[in-house]
Amino acid sequence: MKNCIMQPLRGTKDILPSDIVLWQHLYNKATEILSLSNYHEIRTPILESTSLFNRSIGNGTDIINKEMYTFIDQGNRSITLRPEGTASVVRSFISNKLYQKGKTNRLWYLGPMFRYERPQYGRQRQFHQLGIECIGSISPIADAEVIRLATYLLNELQCLEYTIEINSIGSLKERNLYKESLVKYLLNYQHDLDHDSKERLYTNPLRILDSKHKTTQEILHQAPCLNNYLGIESRMHFNSVCKFLNKLNIKYNINDRLVRGLDYYNYTAFEIKTHILGSQDTICGGGRYDCLIKQLGGPDTPAVGWAIGIERLLLTLKHNLEIHTKHPQIYLVTQGAEAQIQIWDIIKMLENHKISFELDLYNNNLQKQIKRAYKSSALLCVILAEDEISKQEITLKWLKTNKQKTILKINLEQELKIIFNTH
Repeated sequence: MKNCIMQPLRGTKDILPSDIVLWQHLYNKATEILSLSNYHEIRTPILESTSLFNRSIGNGTDIINKEMYTFIDQGNRSITLRPEGTASVVRSFISNKLYQKGKTNRLWYLGPMFRYERPQYGRQRQFHQLGIECIGSISPIADAEVIRLATYLLNELQCLEYTIEINSIGSLKERNLYKESLVKYLLNYQHDLDHDSKERLYTNPLRILDSKHKTTQEILHQAPCLNNYLGIESRMHFNSVCKFLNKLNIKYNINDRLVRGLDYYNYTAFEIKTHILGSQDTICGGGRYDCLIKQLGGPDTPAVGWAIGIERLLLTLKHNLEIHTKHPQIYLVTQGAEAQIQIWDIIKMLENHKISFELDLYNNNLQKQIKRAYKSSALLCVILAEDEISKQEITLKWLKTNKQKTILKINLEQELKIIFNTH
């Protein structure tokens, strides 16, 4: 019986070295751009108490009802792998008393999240999010700032084919009034709704607005509109956000059917979509959540933020962005026991000058090692063989031109300084 080849769990994926180049590019861009606006990186645990997400996300959501990875640990505590980032950041804001500094906390994160969903293109069970949270400002200028940063980052990453949809979902009181009218209307068509919408009718009716089912969408054409239930304060806030976006020349569409999948949002909600990914078209989603921090036991503190799905974003970047894998600058070849001892002095010198290298680890003859040097795409091959050892010399071979010269070992450092312009 043949041994079974071990495979990753369904819905998980290895991030290989060829992909890591893109991941590092994205991380570096995010660090550069967000630091300019005084956002600071935060890293929260992957594991959290299940109650954190039950209290924040909402019991009527698919995440709570169907998708969370939850287990009982050895201390008989209910533990959940975080399905999203905002609740964990808010928990950290409260438990570490970041509010005592009396200022706006601008935070950003990048890390893995977990949801038990049907894996498909651009959607995995372990996925990654890059998110920002602007905590402490009720002003619509904060909403505009976070939306601007999302577009700035996408543009810098050359993800240019996207559209922004924005809506005001009002206050909790306004949404509840709208919810009553929506349910009353939909009850007349209850038997014609798709299966998920029938269930949501009694748990989370606003999520029916997100349904992709054709018949359900036709029914919604004549449904009450949330915009008609907004009060003066909600309208003023939304109008200000739109004015700021207009000033910034950020194009957007107002979608009065747009709602977010998490219960904690209020006022501004927005999504950034791209046509490149087919049905999984949302690459960024966010909005304002002014009640969540108080809801989780912290002080009454307004906040706004967004999250970008990294896997989906990278799928779009591969269409536009060419990032090359870094190759070593020097390939080190040795022959003989003494050469394998002396090579460590050269390695230390290369590290001091930040010159990248690859040491050949096979005890083959010189020709086979040099052949591997050509395959490494290095610029230079440094050869330390028995002849060189006896004469206290080093051979340098330029792999692109086949030019070669032998120098005294004592002069190697100065020679490399000239070649690589190091100090």
